[in-house]
Amino acid sequence: MLIGENGNVTGLIAPRREPPRRNKKETVGRATKKQSSQGILSKGKVVGSLCPNQSRESGKKADKRIRFIDLFAGCGGLSEGFIQAGYVPVAHVEMNEAACFTLKTRMAYHWLKKNGKLADYCAYLRGEISRDEFYKKIPSQILDSVINEEVGEETLKSLFKKIDAAKGNEAIDLIVGGPPCQAYSLVGRARKSMEGNPRNYLFRYYIEFLRHYKPKCFVFENVVGLLSAADKDGNKYLDMMIDGFKDAGYTTSYETINTKTLGIPQARKRVIIIGVRGNKKFKYPKMRGRPFKYTVNEMLAGLPALSAGGVAEPFDIKVSGDAKAALKATGVLDEAIPVTQHQVRPNNANDLEIYKRVVELWNKEHKRLSYDTLPEKLQTHANRKTFKDRFKVVASDEKICHTVVAHIHKDGHYYIHPDITQNRSISVREAARLQTFPDNYYFESSSKRPGRAAPYRQIGNAVPVMFAKKIAEAMRRFW
Repeated sequence: MLIGENGNVTGLIAPRREPPRRNKKETVGRATKKQSSQGILSKGKVVGSLCPNQSRESGKKADKRIRFIDLFAGCGGLSEGFIQAGYVPVAHVEMNEAACFTLKTRMAYHWLKKNGKLADYCAYLRGEISRDEFYKKIPSQILDSVINEEVGEETLKSLFKKIDAAKGNEAIDLIVGGPPCQAYSLVGRARKSMEGNPRNYLFRYYIEFLRHYKPKCFVFENVVGLLSAADKDGNKYLDMMIDGFKDAGYTTSYETINTKTLGIPQARKRVIIIGVRGNKKFKYPKMRGRPFKYTVNEMLAGLPALSAGGVAEPFDIKVSGDAKAALKATGVLDEAIPVTQHQVRPNNANDLEIYKRVVELWNKEHKRLSYDTLPEKLQTHANRKTFKDRFKVVASDEKICHTVVAHIHKDGHYYIHPDITQNRSISVREAARLQTFPDNYYFESSSKRPGRAAPYRQIGNAVPVMFAKKIAEAMRRFW
């Protein structure tokens, strides 16, 4: 393991054999003989024309239409970054129903934008039309490109059939995605329920997609715990993955990247494995960016003040100065589309008193509150020995926020709003901004009613959009 630029950890990996010792710097894969099947031409053209052959955000014209599949897609943070960089989505595969509705709505947005019909999207966001009415305005091929199925042995044939139909006779150039991280995260590994859990081996199905579609490249994203995670016999999952990628015909390399080094206002470390088809060694693509030069306060700017339990109706955003510069730099700002989902969970009086103390301590002494220092009457949690930093303010005067995780859907104690006069946790929209989702991004629930829990979970599980875009821009060199 090597230390690369900006303090990132870099790995150049060779296949594991008995004994499991790695001496080479990269894996060398061999091409397999299995041929990918051809699909139906008619549907591929509609999905393939979802996005223009140009990255409007970067202003750089794409050399070719790079078509990709997003596996374990979640709510689409990784996909959105690639779309912004000019790549063309062919299909998204995701098991969570609410996240699939989010993906459908986002694919609808991109189609409407391309066809000059964003008025329909605005009408939906304002609640003037229902979700069913909104989806009726979108070609079925666009909505059907989002596949709500679990990836597994029983579903592979069905998934291949649906994606083959969507892609038509055109090739898949890229596969992106990463299985759920619970199997590899330190917290997940502490749960006995994860021992022998089939989810630990979902990467094997990712490899089956590589065998079937033979893309030129792939991007595999996961948590840093992947570097050390092992099964009950001590076999590392990373070794299994690398061997599988090699057997499928891919040379691989990986880096551990902290998003804060790339201009993203959040500290978030992730392992990014890049695979290139064939046996030719390659240099890991360099992601370009500088640390965020504004503050978290600018990332929260322009949103109406709320108290705990509050909800803001859709509104037009108006910001200026550093706030506007920060929101534009991160790709968040859209002054043409109404801002939605600025809504906050309610809290009891005990939690609100703690929130005040947390923010006061930070404002006065720049210190984090330890749970065991609270008055006895406020310490209502049974566990007082661990997670003593369970109440934490999003520090507005810092340049980066601590990592936004899926636990935010359970409570907001770790994400207290820095404005003590509002005395609440951050809203769905504020969490989305810290993950660099555009303000025009809408997060759905399974029901047809707006919610909080499902959006919070989706946002916490997502890849920051700006990070995904940096990866996508760096990957261009392979085409």
